[in-house]
Order: sequence, then C-alpha cells, then structure tokens
Amino acid sequence: MSDQPILIERHEPIGIVTINRPKVLNAIDVPTIRELERCFKQLADDNTVHVIVVTGAGDRAFVAGGDIGDLNSRQGLAHYLEFAETVHRAFRMIETCDKPTIGAINGWALGGGAELLLALDIRILADNARLGLPEINLGLFPGAGGTQRLIRQVPLCRAKEIMFTGEPISAEEAVAIGLANRVVPREKLMEETLAVANRISSKSPLILKLLKRALLHGGDMPLNAALPFEQTMISLVLDSRDAHEGCSAFLEKRKPQFTSQ
Repeated sequence: MSDQPILIERHEPIGIVTINRPKVLNAIDVPTIRELERCFKQLADDNTVHVIVVTGAGDRAFVAGGDIGDLNSRQGLAHYLEFAETVHRAFRMIETCDKPTIGAINGWALGGGAELLLALDIRILADNARLGLPEINLGLFPGAGGTQRLIRQVPLCRAKEIMFTGEPISAEEAVAIGLANRVVPREKLMEETLAVANRISSKSPLILKLLKRALLHGGDMPLNAALPFEQTMISLVLDSRDAHEGCSAFLEKRKPQFTSQ
C-alpha cells in the first residue's frame, strides 16, 4: 500500500477516502488533516461521485486519535491557530458536504477518530470497533468538535459519561445509543458499506443535496422556523426535473432515470 497518509479511490459513483497511517493506528496530525481535507474535497467536487466512504487502513483502527507528543509540545495560541483551526475546518467541511458520507469504522475510533465519525452521515461499525473520547485521561477534553457534536447526537447524560470517564464503548453500545447505524462482521465491513453506498447512489444527487441541506440547517433551527424552511425546500425540489421523473417513473412502473436537474 502507498505511503501517502490519505488515499482516494473512485468506484463510480462511489468515492473512498482511506486514512493510511496503520503503523501509528491512523493517528492524525496537522499534515494528515490537511491532506484529508484536500482529498475529500477532490471527491466532493467530482460530479461522477455521488457518495463518499471514509475508512482507515489496516484492521486495528479507524483513527486512534491525535499525536499526543505533538499536543504535549503545544501552547494555547499556537494550538488554536494551527491544529484546532485546521481540524475544525476540515471536519466541518466533511459534515456539511452536499454528498452523503458513510464511515466504515474498521477498529478503534478514539479522540479525533470519534470526532471524525461524528461528522459523517452514516456509521457502519465492524464488530471489533471501539469508540471513545479518552482526552480526560490526558488532562484534556475533546477539542475537534466532540464536545458539541456528541451532546447533539446522544442523550446528554450518556455523552457526559463518555467524556467524563474517557472509557471506550463497544460497537453494539454505540448502535444502542444511536451513535452508529449497525454492526457487521469485520470481514464484511466494506461489502456492507458499499452495499449501502450503492443503494444511496441510485437516488438523485440533486435531491440528496437539497435533503442534506434541509437536515443540516433545519436541525439548528427551532421547530417553528424549521418547518417553514422544510416547506420552502420541498417546494424548491418540485421545480426539479428529477422530482417529476421520479413520480412519472413510479406511475409508469419503471426505474427512474435521474439527471440531477
């Protein structure tokens, strides 16, 4: 396998991003995050790619966190301006990508790895996966979006326990508390992930884009604002050819031919 820290593959209409540092359990540092951002954007900007899968190299870790030695060498302002700025920008770009994203979590997802998972739309876990935010054990706390995304995705009391104790949770518990979609045998992880990706990729890319925007922005609104926003977005959808193609195909009992128009 290449020694590049991030690998990208295109299996149209699916793109795959692999964090490729298995010797350090795919731990992330500033150069790796910048390369992740660059490679992910390549796929996000590629009109032939409809769904993006993110995974880790090897069979031990998705991403086992950040470089602790690097963190130990930092002071606050330098950290804020470099590592924190870079990782927040990259993860937010991934989170707000107009294309559906799927995490194929192939092992440990700790610290920054768990925080990357929290920015992905769908999470499929190998049965050996473990998730955790262990920063408290280092005299730190999650700083790549973990404190804010986790409390928005699982019950507050459970989020606090995960961060206060720093103890990892199993793949099964992650599914049980709504942090992941499903657990699959390790040897079937990519097969199952690509099956989901292919099902999604058969839908209209345009409608998926507008749906993702409705979910992303509506989720930050109070309900009395989010419902009119949904009303506007679905009305916009009905100006598309794909919406009428989908309805026509249903009435004519045929497979729709979406053109993203």
